[in-house]
Amino acid sequence: MGYKAVDLGSWPRREFFRHYMSAVPCTYSMTVRLDITNILDSGTKLYPAMLYLLTKEVDRWEQFRMALRPGGELVLYDHMEPSYTVFHRDDETFSNLWTECSGDYPAFLRAYERDAAEFGGVHGFAPKPGMPENCFTVSMLPWAEFEGFNLNTAGFGYLIPIFTMGRFRRENGRASLPLAVQVHHAVCDGFHVCRFIDGLQAAADGFCP
Repeated sequence: MGYKAVDLGSWPRREFFRHYMSAVPCTYSMTVRLDITNILDSGTKLYPAMLYLLTKEVDRWEQFRMALRPGGELVLYDHMEPSYTVFHRDDETFSNLWTECSGDYPAFLRAYERDAAEFGGVHGFAPKPGMPENCFTVSMLPWAEFEGFNLNTAGFGYLIPIFTMGRFRRENGRASLPLAVQVHHAVCDGFHVCRFIDGLQAAADGFCP
């Protein structure tokens, strides 16, 4: 895991960071419908495909790779890894797994399937050991569509983006997936989220497992 400390004295965003961390602590979310027709038509599994595409897009933009380390230091990670939820039907709880995302999609899919086979049935909040701090969170709620989704993170010190997906819909030959993106305004503006969504859609349209 690599990172660099952000020099608040020279960072062009320092005023915005201080405002949205102290004067007006502010997180926000945006929910969009992502066209996933090409992903479904490819025959691959939707969840790992979305984890891979989200990770690659997160890695493109520094606004989605910033965090406060335990001592309060603002850092920019070189790379992020996906942490994702799996549901346990027997007791209706979930676990957080993580899978290293390096290389191409087939390599990630193999790693994802190994982790799912080894840890997917293990109950507990985080059954796979060694989760690195440069993880971002993804959840899937396949039981319902939604037009809006919001999480409340107490203390406003969590800067890493959170992604939540719902049940997809097929209509007029196309398939769309609700995707909620939650970010901290101290490091990420609406422009950055819109750019992220545009890039993610382009990646989904061009996805070829």
